[in-house]
Formats: sequence, C-alpha cells, structure tokens
Amino acid sequence: MFWYHGVTKHSYASVREHPNRLSWEDQPSVFKQYPETYTRYRFDLEDDEERFLYHIAGINAKKSYPSVEYYLRMNPSAGALYPNEIYLQIRGVAGKPNGIYHYDVAASAVTLLVQLAGDEGLEPYLGCREQMQGYLFLVSSVYWRSAWKYKNRAFRYCLLDAGHILGAIEAAALLKPHAAVVRYDIDRVILNRMFGFEGREWFTAAASVAVPVRGSSVTAVEFALPYVDASRTFEPNETIERAYRQSCTLEGCRQMLKPPRFSYLPEKLQETIFQRRSQRAFEPEAITKGQFSYLMEVLSQPVLSDCDEEVRVYVVVNRVLDMPLGLYRDGEYIKYGDFHHKAGYLCLEQYNLAAQGALAVFLTAPEGNYQALYQKAGIIGHRLYIAAQYLGLGCSGIGAYYDDEVNTFLDDDGMVLYALAVGK
Repeated sequence: MFWYHGVTKHSYASVREHPNRLSWEDQPSVFKQYPETYTRYRFDLEDDEERFLYHIAGINAKKSYPSVEYYLRMNPSAGALYPNEIYLQIRGVAGKPNGIYHYDVAASAVTLLVQLAGDEGLEPYLGCREQMQGYLFLVSSVYWRSAWKYKNRAFRYCLLDAGHILGAIEAAALLKPHAAVVRYDIDRVILNRMFGFEGREWFTAAASVAVPVRGSSVTAVEFALPYVDASRTFEPNETIERAYRQSCTLEGCRQMLKPPRFSYLPEKLQETIFQRRSQRAFEPEAITKGQFSYLMEVLSQPVLSDCDEEVRVYVVVNRVLDMPLGLYRDGEYIKYGDFHHKAGYLCLEQYNLAAQGALAVFLTAPEGNYQALYQKAGIIGHRLYIAAQYLGLGCSGIGAYYDDEVNTFLDDDGMVLYALAVGK
C-alpha cells in the first residue's frame, strides 16, 4: 500500500482526537484568474462547441448564507473547495485561434495563454506523435484549497475531484462524435515548469477529445508563463508534496482501448449534466431493480485511458424492490444482510446518506499507480452521479470513512478510495 494512503486513514479514534479546526481568515480562493491583459473568450451557450466546454465545469447554482456565498459547478467537489484547475489546447476549432487556454470558471470563459504557431503543440508532452484536432485538456491541483480544511488527507480529495473533472469531460463528450481518452503518462515536470506553478499547483492528468491529423508532424511547444496566484493564501504541506512527487512515476501501465457504451438520450443527458447536484440527505425509500441494473451497467463500463488500473465496486443494497438486501461486488451477490446502519456508521456516521440511501457504494483498489487509480475512482463516481440524476435519483460522494473498518466489512485488503450513496 502506498505509504501516503496508510498515514491518512481515518478511524473512530482519529477523527475525535484530531478534529479539523478551520482558520477562516486563511480560507483560499476557489477561482484562479489571469490578468486582464490576457484575451478572454466568454462562452456563448448558443454555440455547440462552447456549450460543450461549459458543461465540463461551468457554474450552475449559487447558495447564499450569512456573510458567505457558494458557487456550485457542473463537477462536484469535497466541501465545495474546488482544488482543481483546467487548462486546454484548442486546435482546429472555429472561433478560437489555435492555442493554449485556461478555463476561467468565474468568468465563464477561456483565457488565451499561448498562441500556437505552425506545428507547435502540447501533443508530445501527452504522448501524441501527430497534431490532435480538437481539445487536449490538462487537469491540475491547487492542493492548499483542500488542505486548508482536510489537512494531510487533502491529496486524496484533489485526485478524486480531478477524476470528477475527467468524468465531466467524458460526460460532455457523449454529446460529441469523439469519445474522451484519459492520459496519465504526461510530462508533469516540464508542464508544471512551463505553466509557472512554482510548486503550488501541479498537473495530475490529461484528456483528449480530439482526432489525429493523419500524416501531420508536431513540435513540442516551449514557453514560460509567469506565476499567477491560484488560492490567495498558501501553506506548504510536505506530506502532500512528497506524496505527489512519489506518485508521478508510472509503472506497468496497460492501455484500455475498449470504449464504454452508455444508453442516454442526448437532450435528456444535456439537461442532466446541467442540473447535477450533490444530495445532502435521502428519504428511506426504495429504487427499482431496473434502476439498480442500469446503474450497475454504467459503472461496469471501461474507461478509455493509457494507464488502466483495477478499481473494485462494492454495493450495499439497502432498499431495492424485488432484490435481496446485502453486499454485492462488481454486480455479483456476495453477502446477505441488512447493512444499512453499518454503511452509515462506516461513512463517519453520516446516516442521512449511506444508511438512508437505497445504495451505498464503496470503491477499492489493490496496489497500483496511485494518481491513476484514484482519479479513475473519481471518474466512476462521476458516472454514478450522472446516471443517478438521469434516472431522477440523487447521489452524494463521501470521501471520509473509517478506512480499516471498511476493509474488514468488505473482506478486502486493498485501498479504500471512495464511498457514494444513491437514493431518493
């Protein structure tokens, strides 16, 4: 087991002996914006290409409380802290010069950072030998946004949230002719340096929604962007920084070339993407066996990527009509029992979610490439969000649980990556 995962486990004792105490004056900003001297292209939602980008991480709701406002996005995030940023290369798309952009969530726009000349591009840093027409996405983590609240465990949330962004790219791409392909084998060292991150932000993954220009050549673009503050405040965390450095090297990767197959009506899917929310509580009501089967089919689909890791899917059935209660692994029934109260306890006693929901889902993985397997868990989690919302159900991601006790309950000695609940 990767050492970082071991030292960031929760237990019944640890969450009581070391409660989080927040320094509100140090709360980081959740928006990164480049100076006004850079050219911005604001999204026109009547345009198909720009609506595709908006569906990935656009703002779709606002919550107001005394003295504070929260802006929610298409992609979920632990604690609404949004520790990830999106950069993208656009090539051969009408209305935008070929270039490298930053996704400015606050302005609902993309900001042109570097205009490409000739055969220049980011492709060589992502393992592509030809020019890619369309979009190349880079996902980064501004870890202090999450570490401010979640301390050492924050790297887990950064990776899960990055996986949700990759999942959001995959979902938005379902409305386009070309599928999203996730790329983990990227030159993080050079990219981090060129984008001027100075150790406060790092790339964790990339994705392409593009097609190769056959017979073309591409030259690695070189640039040096100035540092732009992404969080307003910052406090270094050596545990997280060491975990990132040591998990950047990939070993034994195998590609997944088999595409996923989903059954969605385009107009309803588009509405689902825009309306996605995190459920904060569930009614103790049952879902149908057909809904359960649909969700399991979605979760079983492969993830197109250059480094596919095994992620196991366990489901605690609390309330499904005409199905026995109990524990399932990868769709197979393995243990009978009413475990709804146990599921709620395991998720840090969040009974309103894992116990009240119709389903409680746990994702685990054996030893592997940590960044890739954790972000795959986020992709699977995002699929569950979209599929549940599509069926008129709710979903909530749960990043905190009693790690070792979950292992014991599941009889699984792998790393527990994520928990989610689905219900009405």
